[in-house]
Amino acid sequence: MKKWDEIPEIKLYSDGGAEPNPGKGGFGVILTYKGRKKEFFKGYKLTTNNRMELMGVIFGLEQLKTKSNVEVFSDSRYVVNGITKGWVEKWKAKNWMRTQNKKALNSDLWDRLLNAISNHDVNFNWVKGHAGHNENERCDELANMGIKSETLHDDDGYEPIEEERNVVIKRDYPNNKKIKINNEGDECRKCGDLVVKKTPKKKKIKSNQSYYFEYYLYCPTCKTMYMVDEAKIQIGSANNLFGNDNV
Repeated sequence: MKKWDEIPEIKLYSDGGAEPNPGKGGFGVILTYKGRKKEFFKGYKLTTNNRMELMGVIFGLEQLKTKSNVEVFSDSRYVVNGITKGWVEKWKAKNWMRTQNKKALNSDLWDRLLNAISNHDVNFNWVKGHAGHNENERCDELANMGIKSETLHDDDGYEPIEEERNVVIKRDYPNNKKIKINNEGDECRKCGDLVVKKTPKKKKIKSNQSYYFEYYLYCPTCKTMYMVDEAKIQIGSANNLFGNDNV
C-alpha cells in the first residue's frame, strides 16, 4: 500500500546544444521513476548551447507535478557550477548583474530554473559528456532530434547581444579578446562556461622574478587559463610588507 507522505525519487538526465552556436538548438530530457522512463525533446530556431542546457533541466523539472527528490545529471558545468557554487543566487541578489557593469547572461532562464528548483529537493551532478554514459548519450540523441525536427520554436528570451556572440564563437568573432575575465563565475571567452578560481602549486621564486600570481581563473570545460591583474603579487611589495628573511 502506498504511503500518502511518500516523496517520489526522480532521476533527471538532460543535454542540449546549438548548431552553430548561436544557431538552431535543441534539448533532450529523460525522467526515470521506479524503473519507468519518459523521454522529451524540443527544437528552437535560434538559441545557444548554454540556453539549451538550462532549458533541458528546466523543462524536466516543470514536468513534475508533485514535490519530489530529484537527482539532476548534466554534462554542462555552466549549469551545474552555476547552482552548486551559488553564483546564480549572487547574480539574482545583485539584480542579475555579474559585476557593476556586466549583466548575467540568460538571467530569464536562471530565474526560471530557481523557481523550478524551489518546488522540489534537487541535487545537481556533473557527468562527462560523450564518455559512454548511457542516459547522457541518449539525451544527446534527443537534443539532435530537436534540432532536426520540422517544428522549431522561438526562444523568446534569447537576446543575441554582441558580447554573447564574442563568447561563444571565438573563430568568427576575434574581438572576444576584449572581453575581460576578472572574477570566478565569468563566462569563458572560448566556450562560454563559467570559470573557477584555482590556486597554483607553490614554486620556488627565482632571483630575477618580479611578481607571481596568487591565483588564476580556469575553465573546467575547455581548460583555458586566465591570469588576472588582481591576483598579481609584486615580489618587492611582499618583501616590504613581510620583511626580508635575509636581514
